[in-house]
Amino acid sequence: MLILGLDPGTTRLGFGIIKKEKGCLTLVTAGCIETSAGQPAKKLHQLERQLQQLIKKHQPEAIAIEKLFFAKNQKTALAVAEAKGVLMLCAQKTGQPVFYYTPLQIKQAVVGYGRADKKQVQQMIKIILKLKAAPRPDDAADAVATAVCCAHSENFDALPRPHAS
Repeated sequence: MLILGLDPGTTRLGFGIIKKEKGCLTLVTAGCIETSAGQPAKKLHQLERQLQQLIKKHQPEAIAIEKLFFAKNQKTALAVAEAKGVLMLCAQKTGQPVFYYTPLQIKQAVVGYGRADKKQVQQMIKIILKLKAAPRPDDAADAVATAVCCAHSENFDALPRPHAS
């Protein structure tokens, strides 16, 4: 089963696709969708178009999106919330289950400690997925961690699976 993890952003959206098969997790691909500077509506349209292409190419069977919290910068929070709305719409259009996880939940699932730092999360991603190096940039690594969190979640394990023919 393929799981697409997403780390919302306006100029750079992190994505990570992992495969869960017989209890093992492997990295399929990870990276970032980058938008050019310009009008917010144009950036959101670029984001939507590129995310739709990614989904069409890989056809994930579940999508996990990181919930973000902002306390200080309201302008950034609003822009990221707009981008997250695009992600939610694209994810919903697939008809596949969509899951949302807080950074605390992701760190708890990946590291076992909800207050872990980025380096600890990246180190565990390397170990869990048997990688030589953590995905880069950080946005991609965060998206992979979100997908790993989904793969380890009880809600994900309860999903019906297609029967092999």
